[in-house]
Amino acid sequence: MNVVDTENWAWFLFEHEGHLYLDVYCNMSAFGYTFMIQLNDDERAAYDAGGHQYLNRLAHEIHYSVPVATDTKSRFKGRDVSKRFSDMATEAVRSWREAKGGE
Repeated sequence: MNVVDTENWAWFLFEHEGHLYLDVYCNMSAFGYTFMIQLNDDERAAYDAGGHQYLNRLAHEIHYSVPVATDTKSRFKGRDVSKRFSDMATEAVRSWREAKGGE
């Protein structure tokens, strides 16, 4: 897994085995959480066309749709792959920061 792009304190985009994963920092009332999705074909095409700005909009949509809420109507509900990839994502961010000089 590798870091492809990031928006400080908002999201990371990862690549792993040819797939793209957007890991968004969210909060709901008093607690924060991350929510990672694998970009589907439509999202991938939109990213290819819109780049970083598209990811900002997608991360905003994920955050404000509160996909972890019990009563949510979020289109992202059920797409969270954070548990599966959290260790790899943490290692990818650590390696990326080291390569950038510890930023």
